[in-house]
Amino acid sequence: MTQFTSINIAQYSDAAAPVQVVFVSEELKFAAEAQAVMGSAGKVVERAAKTADFTGKKSGIMHLLAPEGLNAERLIVAGLGKVDELNEQDWVNLGGEVAGKLLALKVENAEVTIPSAATAQQAADFAQGALLRGYKFDTYRTVKKEADGDKVCELTLKVQDAAAVEPFWAEAEAVAQGTLLARTLVDEPANTLGPVEFAAKAQQLSELGVEVEILDEDKMQELGMNALLAVGQGSVRPSRLAVMQWNGGKEGDAPVAFVGKGVVFDTGGISLKPGAGMEDMKGDMGGAAAVIGLMKALAGRKAPVNAVCVLGLVENMPDGNAIRPGDIVKTMSGQTVEILNTDAEGRLVLGDALWYTQDRFAPKFMIDLATLTGACVVALGGHRAGVFSADDELAAQICQSGETTAEKMWRLPLGDEYDKMIDTPNADMRNTGGNRWGGASTAAVYLQRHTNETKWAHIDVAGTAMGSKKSAISQGWASGFGVRALSRMVKDHYEG
Repeated sequence: MTQFTSINIAQYSDAAAPVQVVFVSEELKFAAEAQAVMGSAGKVVERAAKTADFTGKKSGIMHLLAPEGLNAERLIVAGLGKVDELNEQDWVNLGGEVAGKLLALKVENAEVTIPSAATAQQAADFAQGALLRGYKFDTYRTVKKEADGDKVCELTLKVQDAAAVEPFWAEAEAVAQGTLLARTLVDEPANTLGPVEFAAKAQQLSELGVEVEILDEDKMQELGMNALLAVGQGSVRPSRLAVMQWNGGKEGDAPVAFVGKGVVFDTGGISLKPGAGMEDMKGDMGGAAAVIGLMKALAGRKAPVNAVCVLGLVENMPDGNAIRPGDIVKTMSGQTVEILNTDAEGRLVLGDALWYTQDRFAPKFMIDLATLTGACVVALGGHRAGVFSADDELAAQICQSGETTAEKMWRLPLGDEYDKMIDTPNADMRNTGGNRWGGASTAAVYLQRHTNETKWAHIDVAGTAMGSKKSAISQGWASGFGVRALSRMVKDHYEG
């Protein structure tokens, strides 16, 4: 992964970089700071804006080459629209839009003059958007790699009070770095990122003060995680459970808990998937990627909360030792499950991981993230993740944080009618509803049976973790969906 944008915060000063970026509100109203940068070039800018029909509407960008009166090679004017109507995500998106323009121009050094009317938080939000837009996964490009592919765009944000912005930027950068980690892991090919390698990524967070334990197959066997182990038994690569703890809250306080599905590659097992598009199944660990990214964000910003993150890491392959349709296994909860479809494997992994989490940590709540069902993609497309919870307050907190960060989610139903669909005469439950109807909800009620009545929510990110719609801050295949929203939820409701 190449990170194209290096970001610094500095006080207002004379223009020094060859590329200058200023902002203008609707109807071409330039703040004094922007006018100071433009100097005598202001009249040229106004004339160019009139010619280009540029009025300063939100996210509009005008680019001038060597305007007369400006001691810089380029001037980029970014529209703010109606400044008093800009929300948090608008500033993040503005950062992405400006960074996108700079990267397209292959700029190596630029200064952005943030209006003095912007708050310290808004300046940090802008910087976060620029950092996120700079992500590009090109680790394995060699011969065909662009000649300037490794260049970094050094971006300096000039503000009225750099000292006031720095703490906000430190927090925003930590969350961005967590998102970038999640993206990188989803983009990584499965031949280099197996369960053991993924667990090693979790171990690296110990450098940030995170306590990390890696459970091997023998330990999971002792614990009775037969469903999780069943998924991985067809692979030559051993399964792992990664357990991460961040103790930033009060000693003795129950933690908040997040659990991630980490199927590093999903062939479907004996219930083999169609060949077309199977290469995308390297991203079937998008839930685990978001959870480890969230832990990095919480530790990076030194969140005053106790948090636990658990990753179930397996590979689902159609080996001679693989589980078969019709097999019955006993889960860690003691319940038995009839496996009707080996491609409904994520819930088997998560069921054991959820039971382990509630049994060991007794958390305030558990939220699991998983690229779990195609049915959720059918319902919501790539625009929103599905949220399932019997707890109205928790579901509302998740969905509201998603709206704030533009990682949008939509609540979908649980209920007895779906729960009955996973009953079977041969075991305590089966791992599918028997047909494709209501598939996202029947998967969710399977998970619910492994929560032991702990406050819980399930987020199905099948349509949003990979191959989702491009945005101002995400232009690649992997989005890192969930890191920003859940970090915000924890901050707003559980830190103190």
